[in-house]
Amino acid sequence: MKLTSTSFADGQKIPGAFAFCIPDADHHVCLGKNLNPQLAWSDVPAGTRSFAIVCHDPDVPSKGDDVNQEGRSVPASLPRVDFFHWVLIDLPATVNAIKEGEFSDDVTPRGKPGPQAAHGASQGINNYTDWFAGDNDMRGDYYGYDGPCPPWNDEIIHHYVFTVYALDVEHLPLAGRFGGPEVRAALAGHVLAEASLTGTYTLNPKLGA
Repeated sequence: MKLTSTSFADGQKIPGAFAFCIPDADHHVCLGKNLNPQLAWSDVPAGTRSFAIVCHDPDVPSKGDDVNQEGRSVPASLPRVDFFHWVLIDLPATVNAIKEGEFSDDVTPRGKPGPQAAHGASQGINNYTDWFAGDNDMRGDYYGYDGPCPPWNDEIIHHYVFTVYALDVEHLPLAGRFGGPEVRAALAGHVLAEASLTGTYTLNPKLGA
């Protein structure tokens, strides 16, 4: 199985159009266009009945003490954890590509609605739901795709892994409010094939933002 994108090349920088935040000279960051990237997959195995898409960042700081703090930096040595940016399930087997901006075309304060999505698919919540939980202006359930916004003072470049899974079931047993961990658990025993594409992103000007 093969996964490609016209939005960015594997191992290369993700353009700002697909990010939640972009660099800003006066305020470190500002909101981006937040488009979901174009994705297309091929060489799908026989017996595929649906697809799932997961995008996660494995480079998120495990502690937030230094995140986006003036005069401080997030050390490269800090242990990192997964942050889910997109979980999409029950995409019909007849679909082999998604368009730029088809599932997200802007930042939506308090989050996009869900779980209903295009093509009859279902999308779960991403981890901006947790990130904005204490922000009165932004908190809510963030369904669907929301792009990169790593700490502007992080010492490492973040990686964003987009994975498409070919499944042997039409529907995963998930409904309502579900996230990345629930999707990973539900995928067990149903994956016929998978393919990944990784992009990089940073908001740290010292790293080339």
